[in-house]
Order: sequence, then structure tokens, then C-alpha cells
Amino acid sequence: MSPHQITVLGECVADAFTEPASTRNELALRVLPGGGPANTAVSLARLGTRARFLARLSGDVFGRLFRTHLEASGVDLSCAVAAAEPSTLAVAELDAQGQAAFSFHAQNTADWQWTPGELAGVDLSETACVHTGSLALVAEPGAAVVEDFLAAAAPRATISIDPNVRPLLVHPDVYRARLAHWCALADILRLSEDDLELLLPGTPPEQACDTWHAAGARLVVITLGADGALASLDGERLRVPAVTTQVVDTVGAGDSFTAGLLHHLTARGSLGGRLTDLGLDEVAEACRFATRVAALTCSVAGPNPPWRNQPALLATAGDS
Repeated sequence: MSPHQITVLGECVADAFTEPASTRNELALRVLPGGGPANTAVSLARLGTRARFLARLSGDVFGRLFRTHLEASGVDLSCAVAAAEPSTLAVAELDAQGQAAFSFHAQNTADWQWTPGELAGVDLSETACVHTGSLALVAEPGAAVVEDFLAAAAPRATISIDPNVRPLLVHPDVYRARLAHWCALADILRLSEDDLELLLPGTPPEQACDTWHAAGARLVVITLGADGALASLDGERLRVPAVTTQVVDTVGAGDSFTAGLLHHLTARGSLGGRLTDLGLDEVAEACRFATRVAALTCSVAGPNPPWRNQPALLATAGDS
């Protein structure tokens, strides 16, 4: 197990998947704990990295499900806030390829109500990396509080951001307006090809990497679905192929990729600063491991990332 902790900040969402019902005039839902940052924290812990999750968890039925799931995966919830507000709900419909289309029920829910006092006392002395993203960075009133927390954490920890654009809840213009500021805060920016198209429509991935490097991000990784991933370290680039798998659905795949990337880098002692000693060969290894973690997540239903003792992971370089 790595001696360094990764602190993840963000939301935990109840992902409800439609299922066949007994009659035509009812809808059956299967609810799984999800949410991009929560998925990443779970995946990190299952891979063997010490993962702490800063979240505002409701006391409702979904919040209790979140706590059980996170703790069973080994996630540290010692700094999670017991929130009075309800949990966020997302209803997912899957297409024939396992791609999910979400509708969100997120107004005034627990995840977005951060106050400065709730994060002021968080001890980062053992944290090598702070990771956040998704709606936590754009949903008010907590978004500004999260940004301030990242700025305060940056002198002592590597900062990782995954924008995870959700246009049904927040217009992409809001993400675009803040993205340069996030790059100035971030050492690592991981996003999907769908995010890229929403943030910089029609822009080639390589050009987007250069834009975000110029804004401050040293390592940019764009996941490209079946085409693998593009990684760019200060403008030096490489592509890693995807791992072939039988896809059940793609829910949580990007979050698991991020976890695999950060797990590999922290296990090698590369996190904890500005990535000054990181080389392209190590980025390639980390991305190869991350694609395998993502593929295993796609091979099962819902955001259910693999555990470190699974044979498919033990054969890779990232199982330390």
C-alpha cells in the first residue's frame, strides 16, 4: 500500500437504472451509489491507495447507502460532513452500447452546500494529491469554496481535476468560463472526449492539450473511449490503446481511469508536488494501467471498479 494519501472532494450521487417492470404502468429502478468523485475515491481505495473522501452525505436512505458502500470499499470518511439536505439522484437510461443518458434531480441537495468552515480544519499533512471535479466545481453555492480549498492545498499537494461536464445540470459555458482558472490550479487535468467536445467544440485533442498547458496544467490526459487515451506532459505526447473488453455499460469508466492513473503515480512516489520529476515513460505506464482499470469497470454493471487482487490487475505494473 502506498504511504501517501489521496484526498478526493466532491459529490456522491444515487444512480438509478431503469429495469423491466412487472406491469406497463410502473417503472422499476435499481439504485447504485455513484457520482464521479465518489467513484474515484472507491476505485482508489480498492486499488490499495489510502483514499479519503470529503463529501456532504445526507442522512436519508441514499446517504446511508453511500456510507455503507464507501466504507465497505475502504474509503476514509472521517472528514465527511453529516448533511441535513437530501441526496442527489440521477436516473440513467442505457442504450444498446451501454452508454448512459442521465436525468438529474439535484436542486438544493447536500452535495453543493459547502461552507468555508466545513473544509477549514481538514489536515492535508499526509495528502500527496487532492482530486476533485464534476459538479462540485460548478454547482453553487459550494463551487467557490471548493476552488478556495484547492488553492490552499496546492502548496503542499498535487492537484488533480476532472471537469466531467454535465450539460443537463450546468451549461457548458459555466465550465468554459472557469476552465483556465482550474488549469492554473491543477497539475493534472483528466477529461473525456465528450468533455472536450463540450468545452472546445471541434478542437483536435492535441490542440486542446496545448491550450490547457498554456493555462497551467502540466499533465493533460484525454480518454477516447475505444480509441484509448491521449496523454500530454508539457507538450510531449503519447497514445495508449484501449483494452478490449465485453462492455456491460460505461458508467464510472472515466472515474476508474482517473483512479488508476493517480494510484500508479502515487505508488511510484510521483505525486506530492508539481510533477517536476515525472517522465513520459512513467505517464505511459500509468495510462496503460488506468485503461485496464477502466475496462474492468466497463465489464460489470454500474460504477463497480475492480479490487487490486483481481488477476487481471495483478499482471500489470500498477498493482503495487
